[in-house]
Amino acid sequence: MKKFFLFATILLINIIAHAQTKKDWYLIGGNISNLGLDFQKGNTAFSFNLSPRVAWFIKDDLAVGAEALIGLNTAKGFTSISYGVGPIARYYFKDRALQNVKKTRWFVDANVGVYGTNTKVSGIPSTNTNGLGVGIGPGIAYFLNENIALDLLAKYNLTVGFGNATTNNALSLALGFQIHLPRSKLKSMKNDVK
Repeated sequence: MKKFFLFATILLINIIAHAQTKKDWYLIGGNISNLGLDFQKGNTAFSFNLSPRVAWFIKDDLAVGAEALIGLNTAKGFTSISYGVGPIARYYFKDRALQNVKKTRWFVDANVGVYGTNTKVSGIPSTNTNGLGVGIGPGIAYFLNENIALDLLAKYNLTVGFGNATTNNALSLALGFQIHLPRSKLKSMKNDVK
């Protein structure tokens, strides 16, 4: 009986760990990065980047969709605004040992689109880079339950294009909150609203 219970538990955990990234499920959420608030007399600084996103699993473990980016970094005499919009892709790896023990999944996340950063500093000419932006990086998702995951993403971002600074490179560490829903659940929610 104990062996049966152990087998059933492992099977259930394995099914739940794979269900969220199956074909026809949706990924709705976003990432917060560069979040900071520095209280310093005469020079309080604030910074954040927010990237809401929505994606659809076109096949098991592979989601494609779109994201938007809005970012602000400000201090006395300094303001930097970041923006962007474009398609994304996320692929979840199947590492059974990690999934069965801790409900976690490794993934790689990529984006491409129109991105930009415009910076103004008092007393010197402003800099801006606007154009093609690409980003890629690894991450790990921890599933709190079948539908909700927290993730941590390390990403390299590059913007190449127009402006007085033709390239902008950045490394970021982002904390994400993602909701995984099957298509049937979204249809049901849509019908309930009508």
